[in-house]
Amino acid sequence: MNVFDIIGPVMIGPSSSHTAGAVRIGRVVNKLCDGADPVKANITLSGSFARTGKGHGTDKALLAGIMGYHSYSPEVKDALNIAKARGLDFSFTNEEIRGAHPNTARIDFVTADGKKGEVLASSIGGGNIIVSRVNGMKVDFNGSSNTILVMHTDKPGVIANVTNMMHWEYEDLNISNFSLSRQEKGGEAIMTIETDNLPPETLIEDIRKIDHVTNAILIRRL
Repeated sequence: MNVFDIIGPVMIGPSSSHTAGAVRIGRVVNKLCDGADPVKANITLSGSFARTGKGHGTDKALLAGIMGYHSYSPEVKDALNIAKARGLDFSFTNEEIRGAHPNTARIDFVTADGKKGEVLASSIGGGNIIVSRVNGMKVDFNGSSNTILVMHTDKPGVIANVTNMMHWEYEDLNISNFSLSRQEKGGEAIMTIETDNLPPETLIEDIRKIDHVTNAILIRRL
């Protein structure tokens, strides 16, 4: 726990859960865009996000995060107009997502280079979030640690090749948490690797070179 867990985040907006947490959810989407500009975002709001989010600026906060702004960025207040000026096609829909936390958003997005993705995440208070699904696969990370998402084909040896390479080539990097999600045996899968220290960009490049890895993305501590 750090001081921001106690006093809350530095932010623009009236609510840490509806504003700061929403920005951080959007920033996960921004990282998954992998450097490309988001051009479309269909945002589904559930629970309290749907009922009271507009009054708390949740719509602006999510869009601000998707565009790469922080919870303390003054642009959060004008995110709707900024998104329109950038040509970001966005929409908001209210839907009760079964089993979801009261402050939950599902964001389906498209980038300028044609990549599509989906994030399901919740704001759990104090600006903290939980990401529970990426591209249809179950994950579980909160952005409080540096997180590496490794998209790959579920083939024998891929996990060992990734973790062994990290051990031998980046011995100062400590893995604090690891999980795997897959849609089916032999199909698409995601490794979620959380680390105590910030991985160098060269690690992501090296992971991408491993057989059967389709992409690797670093989400720096939010």
